[in-house]
Amino acid sequence: MESKKVIVAGIGTEVGKTIVSAILCEALKADYWKPVQAGDLENSDSITIGKLISNSETIIHPETYRLKTPMSPHVAAEIDGIQIAPKKLVPPATNNNLVIELAGGLMVPLTSDFLNIDWIDQAGLPVILVANYYLGSINHTLLSMEQLKGRSIPLIGIVFNGEKNRSSFDVIMHQTSSRCLLELPQEKEITKKTISEYARRIKL
Repeated sequence: MESKKVIVAGIGTEVGKTIVSAILCEALKADYWKPVQAGDLENSDSITIGKLISNSETIIHPETYRLKTPMSPHVAAEIDGIQIAPKKLVPPATNNNLVIELAGGLMVPLTSDFLNIDWIDQAGLPVILVANYYLGSINHTLLSMEQLKGRSIPLIGIVFNGEKNRSSFDVIMHQTSSRCLLELPQEKEITKKTISEYARRIKL
């Protein structure tokens, strides 16, 4: 069977992409790759994934760019005296399934004229969108989905994260033809057991 490769994108930053990526890695026994890590290098998302998964098949591939400052990648790269080269952002070769986690939302710039969504286009892979319940999340979710639709980028579905807001959920589902893959409640602590439990529940 051909391996699955998926991109995990968020409607914004800090919406739960890394937790969802860990769940996907566990559910699919998939490898993990984050093309660009900006800031927190000693506690990176790659390190977090390694701490949360239980399976022995996942390989965590090194980031192409490790930037020191927790800012938009194009600015963080400038501070480090480099420029991100989109052609170097090539998914690692693997026979395994692969989960790719973006840095920030779809419209985050990697360079002044190349956005995350441009890279998704370049990669030619489907997306799982992570949404969080906060004031403005309906707008951000629908705008993100319109961007994907406008570029004919396949959307596998949405993962909703945080304490459920029924009215927000209902509007998003009514306005789109997408699937809800999983609803993640607000957890006090995320552990390997938590990840394994949700890996069994996610609808892929």
